[in-house]
This record gives sequence, structure tokens and C-alpha cells, in this order.
Amino acid sequence: MTQHIRTRSAAAAVLGVTALVLAACSGTSSPGGDGGAGGVSIDSVAVVAPADPGGGWDQTARAFAQALSDEKLVSSAPVTNIGGAGGTVGLASLATESNPNTLMVTGSVMLGAVETNASDVRVEEMTPIAKLTEEPLVIVVPKDSPYDTIDDFVSAWAEEGADVAVTGGSAGGIDHILAALLLTDAGVDAADVPSTLNYIANSGGGEALTLLLGGQVQAGISGVGEFAQQVEAGELKALAVSSDAPALLLPEVPTLTDEGIDIVVTNWRGLIAPGGISDDEKTALEDLVTQVHDSAAWTGVLEDNGWTDAFVVGDEFSSFLDGDITTTKDTLKTIGLIE
Repeated sequence: MTQHIRTRSAAAAVLGVTALVLAACSGTSSPGGDGGAGGVSIDSVAVVAPADPGGGWDQTARAFAQALSDEKLVSSAPVTNIGGAGGTVGLASLATESNPNTLMVTGSVMLGAVETNASDVRVEEMTPIAKLTEEPLVIVVPKDSPYDTIDDFVSAWAEEGADVAVTGGSAGGIDHILAALLLTDAGVDAADVPSTLNYIANSGGGEALTLLLGGQVQAGISGVGEFAQQVEAGELKALAVSSDAPALLLPEVPTLTDEGIDIVVTNWRGLIAPGGISDDEKTALEDLVTQVHDSAAWTGVLEDNGWTDAFVVGDEFSSFLDGDITTTKDTLKTIGLIE
């Protein structure tokens, strides 16, 4: 299993955090394919971003749909946003979806949100299709912030506690988990994290950006792609990225490990389909997603967004997902975000 969080902190664990009746149907042969597996063919696909516009899931959904269209693999790939509660509102919608050719973006954020929101619908009840990408996170502060290094910020944060407001993605997601891990690494007891961490959760990257640019929070955590433009424009200062190596979109920004903080986090994103679809329907979707992954259009998407190709499909993705769900729960318990 891919290691998604690495830390020496004893408080941390290893971590991999309305039905849609859309214009997608099973029918004629796929324009770019051979008709699919077992006689199942896919003419169009409904793509769902379980978040508001502007964030990483929205970017992934629209980029994937565009690649489908650019490569003429389907006749249409409409994208719908169903935001709320860390993706669990969208997940609940997917649970009632009757169209087997529906692909919803998921990832580490949703796994955490399922736990912290005590969601009645779980990711493992859906049909896993493929893991697509991994992306490092970046810790940013407003341009006029007094903090110029991650050490300065985290030290002040650990001392001032809840007086420091930090924004990021959904509660219990990978951004929230990284925030908690930074505090425990700085010496805050895991049991004190819930009262120390003043975390402002958002369902889309645009909301976090508004809070940061408006000076309403002291720092933000999100995928590199969501803040890179504002960092380059000088509107935000990037203190560190969470990957082993420098991020492609922010190559001058140090990693946490460069700064002496032994935490490595990557945010993975993938695709799931409704639960209960047939084996042939699942195989047809896997084949279609594989065609997208192998295309020139998708290669361009990875390069443009600075995303790391982390493609796995089939049983390998199912095994990865099972393991990441387990370690997500363990980590959230360890740092006091769930009981």
C-alpha cells in the first residue's frame, strides 16, 4: 500500500483523507472504443464532482470529462457539482443513482469526511474504478503575514492555539489531518488537538481562498494546484509543501522534511461508480478510464496541473482503497478527530 503520511510523531499514524439522472446511458458502441466488455458499451458518461466549483475535485472532474471528449471516447461527459459535507452529500446521491455509467471523483478527503460526519453511506459500498492522481498539499499564509517560514508559523500556532484560524478542505479530510499532524509534531498532545485547532472547513477551494485573501484566517492548507496561482502572483506566501520532493507547480517552496518536519502527505484522487453495477459494467468503465489515462489529453492534464500520475485500476485499486480506509480511521482516532 502506498504510504501517504509519514511522521515520527507518536501521535500520528500512516495514512494513504437526489439521484442523478443525467445525459449518460448504456447503449451504442463507444465512439473511441471497441464496444466495451461483455457486450456492454458506453456512449456517454455522467461525471460528478462531490464539491462546489473551484476545488481539486471539481478540477479533476472537469479535466477528466474534457479528456474524454477530446479523445472522442464518448459522445458526451456532462459534469455536475454536488457539494457538501466533505463529499458525503454527493456520495449519498451516488448511492441512489440508477445510471451505471456515472463516475464520481473521490479521494482521501472523502474517506476522512465519511468518518467525521458519521455518514450513513460509505465509500466501500460503491464500486471502485480507478485511482488517478496524487498531489502534495501546501501551507500558505496571506502576503502580509508576519510568518515567513513554516517553523515560525507552527511554533506560534502551537503556542497561541485556537487564536490562530486555519482554513482548508472538508472536516476530517487530508487538509484537516495535516493541520492536526503539524500541531502534534510541534508538541501539542493529541488529546488537546480538538480544542487547540481552530479549523475552518470549506467545501471548495474558492471559499478558502476568499478567507485567506480577506485576512479572515491566518493560514490555509490545500492542494498545490488550488493556491499556486495566488502564490506566484504574490497574493499568498507558501511556507512548505507536503511531498517528499519539491512540487512541480511550486518548485522553489521547501518541503516539510527540508524544514525539519518529518511529515509527508499526498492527496490522492480517483473515481467510483454506483454500488451494485454488474461485473461487465464495471469492466467497461475500467477500460474506458484506462483509455483516458493512456491518452495524450490526460498526459497534458497531469503536466498542466502538477499532478502525479498514480493510476491503479481493478483489484489493485480495491485493495488500496480498503487499506486507506482502515488507516484513515486509525489516524483520525489517534489525533482525536473521531472517537
